[in-house]
Amino acid sequence: MADHALPRLLDELLTGSETGSCITATRFFPPRPARWAPFPPELDARIADALRQRGIRELYAHQARAWEVVRSGKNLVVVTPTASGKTLCYNLPALQALVETPDARVLYLYPTKALAQDQLAELQELARGLPDLRMFTYDGDTPQDARRAIRGRSSLVLTNPDMLHSGILPHHTQWVNLFQNLSYVVIDELHAYRGVFGSHVANLIRRLRRICRHYGSSPQFLMASATIANPEELARRLIGDHVEVVAETGSPAGEKLFICYNPPVVNPELGIRAPALTHASRLAVRFLKERVPTIVFAQSRLATEVLLASIKGEVQTKTGQSDIVRGYRGGYLPGRRREIEQ
Repeated sequence: MADHALPRLLDELLTGSETGSCITATRFFPPRPARWAPFPPELDARIADALRQRGIRELYAHQARAWEVVRSGKNLVVVTPTASGKTLCYNLPALQALVETPDARVLYLYPTKALAQDQLAELQELARGLPDLRMFTYDGDTPQDARRAIRGRSSLVLTNPDMLHSGILPHHTQWVNLFQNLSYVVIDELHAYRGVFGSHVANLIRRLRRICRHYGSSPQFLMASATIANPEELARRLIGDHVEVVAETGSPAGEKLFICYNPPVVNPELGIRAPALTHASRLAVRFLKERVPTIVFAQSRLATEVLLASIKGEVQTKTGQSDIVRGYRGGYLPGRRREIEQ
């Protein structure tokens, strides 16, 4: 039903008397075919088999290029569109290092705990047919009785900058196995590290590199970012070293329509517009009534809850099914977040 409803809903938005005047820009992006590359000959056969079991028989061109950059010993930043397979650009060399060298260690940094949990599930699925690779998240949700085991036994640790700052670097003597053998540091969502927060993380990376030198290791940095104008500059300033950029995607894409919607002016004298949250809620409800899968982003926890209450109430009134709408934000208990993610 949603496939047939979406074109009609978009036409109504663009031409409707209430919404048409709020559309300030539209952009159409045509579909893009895939560009493929074979698995690298040095890729461990067990990793290749795991990929084939998941239906992946070739790599996208940018994934193959990222492999070449990493294997040549350079720091990497991948800047390709959403859903282009950036994750595999760093997962493949990370898993290869752990399979080739059992003593090797890898550290993954994510800006949020939810992203780390997502990646852990992805890694565990990919590594199911590999030798026992001990991969764990280490964050504020990690039980105290599990932390000692993780420090001593983990091959791959997924964490966030806050935990690296307060829970790992100050206690580096308890993380000797990690720092002595650290091969790669993966930094995903690179674009999040800007402004004051980015400055803090840049200092954190310098502390990390200093501790690694103390223990005799010199890890490569593998980074991934949403499309930004200056990925090389940002990555270089963040880690304090040269990087190689992979920006030309080989992934396919369906057609996309981008619509910029500006709420109407309600007070011309003062230039005040109608509340953005109200209009976001109305638009979401219109799509949800037609069973069009919809995601709404907000800039704060409060805005998320306001939107959630508004959308659920409207959907309940018009469809009788408020359970199809779920909120997701920081502040939820770990069990609730895992349940929503599932």
